[in-house]
Amino acid sequence: MHRRRLGRTDIEISPVVFGGNVFGWTADEQTSFALLDRFVGGGFNAIDTADVYSAWVDGNAGGESETIIGNWLKRGGVAREDVVIITKVGSEMGPGRKGLKEDWIMRAVEDSLKRLQTDYLDVYLAHWPDPDTDYDETIGAFTRLREQGKVRAIGASNLDARQLEEALTVAEHTGRARYDVLQPLYNLYDRSGFEGALAELCVEHDIGVITYFSLAAGFLTGKYRSFDDAAATARARHVEKYFDDRGRRILAALETVASQTGEHPAAIALAWLMTRRGVTAPIASASRPEQMDTLLRAPDIDLTQEALQMLQEAGE
Repeated sequence: MHRRRLGRTDIEISPVVFGGNVFGWTADEQTSFALLDRFVGGGFNAIDTADVYSAWVDGNAGGESETIIGNWLKRGGVAREDVVIITKVGSEMGPGRKGLKEDWIMRAVEDSLKRLQTDYLDVYLAHWPDPDTDYDETIGAFTRLREQGKVRAIGASNLDARQLEEALTVAEHTGRARYDVLQPLYNLYDRSGFEGALAELCVEHDIGVITYFSLAAGFLTGKYRSFDDAAATARARHVEKYFDDRGRRILAALETVASQTGEHPAAIALAWLMTRRGVTAPIASASRPEQMDTLLRAPDIDLTQEALQMLQEAGE
């Protein structure tokens, strides 16, 4: 399988990243193991998670996703160096256990390493901007982790162009490690936050980009025909906003291209993302084997210019 270099790092990832937010939520450990086996068995290698996944589930405290991935790695079947583990820090894990201050990052990374049962992370991301912490402090902590060999590359999620530029400037002026990876919200519906200044900044500085909510919380799979279809699902609160005229136009375009190619709308939506300027790979989740098979098909889809134009115009 052709892999993509993650920005200017020496890390190469598969063209789809498996979203581990489902582990401990819509996929129990046994199901998660089966999905991970299927993913790496298909030649894919990059897995995204976060310390806070999946704290939103009743009875969970956070760390469940990392723990499942760690147990999967410990079980064997795949060498640690053959997978790319991406995780994040900053979301609230309990009183006094959140944000991007140095003391918390240095504690949180040890917790993540323990849960993942590994001695290093391939990519460590600041999950959300922290208005109470200067970039200098956060980048200083990340730099120490790189120097200690606990982290190979650093980056951030949910930054806009101004914030990313500020972080890059701080790194340049202090001689510390810079953000080499960005994880933005981006899909066929949610486009304005990444397209334009942020995408151009990533291209200019050779920053690897892995997009989250790549299937708009499942909306772009076409499985929800109305909000009533999604109302009783685990993702209801995330998907509600997409049921408008623009969302319906996007779904119609996806279904047209899917029928022309014989592919699933979800695979088409991911294939579209792979063509976008600045994008290295989309993150996508699966809770069932058939969903995983759809994700694995996406890199093999070669969209025509007519198809790309149809999808592009539907979301404008």
